[in-house]
Amino acid sequence: MRQARYHRVLLKISGESLKGSSSSGIDPSAVNYLAQQIGVAHEMGVELAVVIGGGNIWRGEAAEMQGMDRATADYAGMLATLINALALQDGLERQDITTRTQSALQVQAVAEPYIRRRAIRHLEKGRVVLFAAGTGNPYMTTDTASALRALEINAEVLLMAKNNVDGVYDSDPNENPDAVRFCHLDYMEALNRRLNVMDATAVSLCMDNKMPIIVFDIFQEGNVGRVLCGDAVGTLISARSET
Repeated sequence: MRQARYHRVLLKISGESLKGSSSSGIDPSAVNYLAQQIGVAHEMGVELAVVIGGGNIWRGEAAEMQGMDRATADYAGMLATLINALALQDGLERQDITTRTQSALQVQAVAEPYIRRRAIRHLEKGRVVLFAAGTGNPYMTTDTASALRALEINAEVLLMAKNNVDGVYDSDPNENPDAVRFCHLDYMEALNRRLNVMDATAVSLCMDNKMPIIVFDIFQEGNVGRVLCGDAVGTLISARSET
């Protein structure tokens, strides 16, 4: 097995990744696949934390457009991420990977409260840590939660796992067959081009703290191992001096 370039990483997985070929909800085969990919990192000795979205179950913005109070809708979305985290935790533990779920909301019957030092200790002991409920605050996306948690646990890189999209393009590759994929983007480029890679707040937080971001397709077999070994996979978002 090749040597990993990174010692500690944070992986952001979208809620849509868990729905597989279904229109919504959780597909057990997708959960098993994602657990296997996380298992690759675990076998390489990489300390891995995961932030998971909830878009396969609930979207706060869509609920707000239908008249729901935005803060209430966002709290419901946080609970959706907790459901996804528990499903992924089960998938990981069925592969004998010790896992801890920490929630930014207090739900101690099913998850630990988020405590930074405890999370780091879990990572040091070789446990995969799943961060649920975003930041615990409405109006904040799970992208922002990913950037925040990556910084808090002293991760070396933020891995943005996409669902069958192999990086960042200058336009939607599903609509434009001539779309061009970027190998590298500067933080400001990503913000100014409004490429919708991730929430602007998250990109700004990474830029201010020099946290590199790698956007890649997690459903392309072998990509997780390649990314962790430092291969040129997907799109790197960082300062120009880091290319």
